[in-house]
Amino acid sequence: MIDRLGFSRKRGGRDGKPRYTAYYLDLKGREKSAGTFSSKKEADRAWRDAESLVAQGRVGDPRRGRQTFERYVLDTWLPNHEIEATTRQSYTYTIHRHLIPEFGAMRMIDILPEHVRVWVAAMKKAGVRPPTIKYAKVLLSAIFTTALNDQVTYLHPCRGVKVPPTPRKPRTIITPEQFDELYQALPDADSRLLVEVAIETGLRWGELTELRVKDAAQRSRILTVSRAVVEVNPKFHPDGERFIVKEYPKDREFRRFKLTAQIMAKLEAHIETEKLEPDDLLFVWRQESKDKPILRLAPDPLKLGLTEPNEKGRSYRHGSLSAYTAGKCRCEHCRAAFAIYRAGRRSSGKDSPREPRRRATDGHIPADWFRRQIWKPALKEADLGIDVRIHDMRHAHASWLLAGGADLQVVKERLGHASIATTEKYLHTLDDADETALDAFSKIRNRSAR
Repeated sequence: MIDRLGFSRKRGGRDGKPRYTAYYLDLKGREKSAGTFSSKKEADRAWRDAESLVAQGRVGDPRRGRQTFERYVLDTWLPNHEIEATTRQSYTYTIHRHLIPEFGAMRMIDILPEHVRVWVAAMKKAGVRPPTIKYAKVLLSAIFTTALNDQVTYLHPCRGVKVPPTPRKPRTIITPEQFDELYQALPDADSRLLVEVAIETGLRWGELTELRVKDAAQRSRILTVSRAVVEVNPKFHPDGERFIVKEYPKDREFRRFKLTAQIMAKLEAHIETEKLEPDDLLFVWRQESKDKPILRLAPDPLKLGLTEPNEKGRSYRHGSLSAYTAGKCRCEHCRAAFAIYRAGRRSSGKDSPREPRRRATDGHIPADWFRRQIWKPALKEADLGIDVRIHDMRHAHASWLLAGGADLQVVKERLGHASIATTEKYLHTLDDADETALDAFSKIRNRSAR
């Protein structure tokens, strides 16, 4: 127990007059300055006040509140926060994009609720979407909650500040008929099997693409979900790589459930065909081969007509270099003419095209690659009339189970939901879910007519 009292130390000022610096002891017995004053009386009052705050448990150094928001967040808050790599990546982008430009130069103790309200209003005026504003404000609130707990500041500027409401749009669930059309539009057997497993299991993307042979028990058809993979920017990866395998799914609890006989048979055939070992990934990203040159037929400009006039009022024949360069036409004929021209230069050694960029992957399928190269083209070909994400296979899995009469608790456990209230949101999400109720209503409504 430290019983030494604070004290004042005399020092010489720049004007030759004496100055007094007040010192007090923190809980660890270290000397801390409470400021410098022109009289010993003021200095003594300052160190006594500081000691009183220590006794009350308010042991923060007042100078900490005078540091800028940027310095506190980047030097103290973010490095010492225990969070997932993906969360750190998301926080970092939001801090640099939305928080530091507004609050970075301000001192922590100077940021007030009125400043936060002005910031929210400015983002709304600039067209920032309500979910983004909400996320940025939640992050700012988390920063100041820590600062308040650590006594960097004694005011929480986010309390009472409202953000624009984020309306919840009704889920559009893909029907079995629409799924069949999308399934047929997928380009190969691997992508079809992956998407079929997605809708039959309701797995998240990170759980689905981390599935290994050992996770599916072939005799019992029990699938164990015990890991997930996330993709991050290499600067947020401990080893500078792209993928991090977490030894737990999103809900941090293993879950086990049964697969249908038909999907288990397809998985077994896939395992046998690919000669996969127990620790191998079920779904592997195959490195694209070097792009093969596209054979193009030279268009005949005399048969294609003229382009729209450019800014100088000039028109050019479609399918010519002039139409592409000076006319800035990007129709298929003008692009083909330019491609043929570039191919001729490369073949003669006049241009050195760069090699196609290779994805850094350890075999896991990159989500953005699958979305752009597989999913979007299949959606376009299927022409379902609705926008569907790969994650919507999880929503469809839940909706189809409940529409088919599955027990709510069983669906909750299959999906790994923390609360059954989350699972209840999938009740009556299919367009034909209310048909039974409508038939019953019509039966009574039209009774008099009968």
